[in-house]
Amino acid sequence: MTFTAELDALRDSVRKLLDREADPWPELCEQIGVAALAVPERFGGLGAGMAELQVVAEELGRVLADVPFLGSAVLAVHAILATGNDEACERLLPRLAEGAVGAVAWADADGRWGAPACRVVESAVAGEAHYVLHGDDAEILLVLAGDSLYEVAGVLGVRTPAMDESRRLAHVTFDGTPARLIGPVDLGALRDVACAVLAAEQAGAAARAFELTVEYSKQRHQFGRPIGGFQAVKHRMADLHVLVETARSAAYAAPESSRLTAVAKVYCSEALATVAGEMIQLHGGIAISWEHPAHRYFKRAHGAAHLFGSPGDHLGRVRPPLS
Repeated sequence: MTFTAELDALRDSVRKLLDREADPWPELCEQIGVAALAVPERFGGLGAGMAELQVVAEELGRVLADVPFLGSAVLAVHAILATGNDEACERLLPRLAEGAVGAVAWADADGRWGAPACRVVESAVAGEAHYVLHGDDAEILLVLAGDSLYEVAGVLGVRTPAMDESRRLAHVTFDGTPARLIGPVDLGALRDVACAVLAAEQAGAAARAFELTVEYSKQRHQFGRPIGGFQAVKHRMADLHVLVETARSAAYAAPESSRLTAVAKVYCSEALATVAGEMIQLHGGIAISWEHPAHRYFKRAHGAAHLFGSPGDHLGRVRPPLS
């Protein structure tokens, strides 16, 4: 797996900014233009591809950044582009490229992403959408209903208390809310985009969790020596290293096909869960204290695994059809 000099420079810039900024979203937008990456140049964006989005997502995953990148710069932008509606693109995409927060209302209360939770009757939306990324502070709120995308105004979601406090989720209730049709959307293709970028985020979180665990294994002593010196721990570390690297490979291969996207969603979810679990085990009691970040990676692993569908939901797309 190789990266161009431009992708390496993007990764380095994002990582340095995240290291120094407590509230990184404004600077990520102004200095690096992450909100504009997926927006075509004719709509005020940078016209970048999936690789750029995944590099940014991987770095955000490393620090579990609570920013609207996945829900706004990825999901909302691609949803609008998928409609092919030039008027909507010209009206909405420049705002999103500048950093305005967009959100897409989609899933139901049970976390099903295969079909939209809301419906539209006579240009009005009814229903309740859950797990809406940044749905409580969205400036542009989009709703998937049937096989089409709609824009609504004057509605804000209610933030959903979540185990993973670094992921901002909301539920949004629509009760005959006027809706503006943008256009039809291929839901499967849109979810593939979201899953491919999420997989890179999961790979980044797994890599950082592994790095922290390696560092701690050199500091924690038992029987007068660092635990990292014990053969059994070395074997566990080697297995985790392989898991992290193969997760990265799966994530960056995801955009090649829908099936590989499903592979990445399943594999990266399980990889992060495994690394985070081992992080808890090898850190001992400190890992379940609020002062240490281990519990945050463990919670992110659980939450991310179910976002856009659980690994079990995608497993059927991984298995080849029976002849």
